[in-house]
Amino acid sequence: MMAEDRRLRTVVALAQSMAAAQTPRDSWRAAAHGAREALGGSFAALSVWERDLGRLRVLVNVGALADGEEEFPESETYPVHNFPEIAEFLHERWAGGGEPDAWVETVDGPAEDGHGYCHQRVAALRRRGRGCCVVAPIVLHGRAWGELYVARPLRAPVFDREDADFATVLASVVAAGIAQTERLEEVRRLAFTDPLTGLANRRAVDARLDEALERHRADGNVVSLVVCDLNGLKQVNDTLGHAVGDRLLERFGSVLSLCGAMLPGALAARLGGDEFCLVALGPTADDVVRVADELCRRAAELELGEGVACGVASTGDPIGEVRSARRLFRLADAAQYRAKAAHSLKPVVAGRDGAVLRLADAPPRPPGERRSFRAARPQDGPPESPR
Repeated sequence: MMAEDRRLRTVVALAQSMAAAQTPRDSWRAAAHGAREALGGSFAALSVWERDLGRLRVLVNVGALADGEEEFPESETYPVHNFPEIAEFLHERWAGGGEPDAWVETVDGPAEDGHGYCHQRVAALRRRGRGCCVVAPIVLHGRAWGELYVARPLRAPVFDREDADFATVLASVVAAGIAQTERLEEVRRLAFTDPLTGLANRRAVDARLDEALERHRADGNVVSLVVCDLNGLKQVNDTLGHAVGDRLLERFGSVLSLCGAMLPGALAARLGGDEFCLVALGPTADDVVRVADELCRRAAELELGEGVACGVASTGDPIGEVRSARRLFRLADAAQYRAKAAHSLKPVVAGRDGAVLRLADAPPRPPGERRSFRAARPQDGPPESPR
């Protein structure tokens, strides 16, 4: 009874640690650590079956790592044809009404009836100085998702049938935790993604800018904001229909994403309507302006629309102290407004066009005029001083 109580406690601890995970990586680590402790292993790994690529990809390794193993490996993958139990054995057992049971392997071969035996696993045990392992399939939404793998060192007691049955239980708990993590990630993705273009949305931009400005204040990293207004969208909607207008938005979103990739770590976003932006942390102001120039050029070549009006504001330029995201937005907006008024084919840059700072610091335009600068976010409180 004491052993059963201990196992029950480890199951509860595993479920709780996965439920508390904030990211997929945290969830994977919690799953592997919990299974290793529950089964008395020295090492554990969690792998996912990437069906489209025909391979098992290791997500996390925990415990006593062998030479060459990493906690979160970038490229530790194994062709599924080397592990037929995932693609073939499991399918055959389920089709016959069986369950996805775990099994045990040792350096001397299978520990029981030989089902699921894989000589690659046995060779890996020997190569890494491990004596035995238990492999438990993870089933999600009725399909094989991947596997949970727990190993013990040489000369340690070999896993038995009772351990394998317990590993099957642990794999079902892990599957439930992974399902919860995937649901949370989907909620987060929807909350921070523009549904039409697939780019980030305004909420994501606000969060990224706040983080970037914290870094800027801490270590002087350059923060840049490129704001674009897609010209001609209304005319396309009025003459060709909103479906065609949506295609223009999607097409420009792809151009923005491509250009944003030229700036390492940049965030490409749709702010709403015909407004888009790029947020960059690290690249110089000159690099950002070059990419903005390329963006204008590519936008002008689109089959629909009339290019973009583009404004740039960067802490790498002489724009004064920037204490808030709203200040950077106001400067980029003023530069964009200047570009639109001048029908400029190139970006206008705050700090390099003398009129932009004056425009940004002018009182907001009355409601009813074509353009008014971005209102403060609710959490920003009262309007700030020009700097």
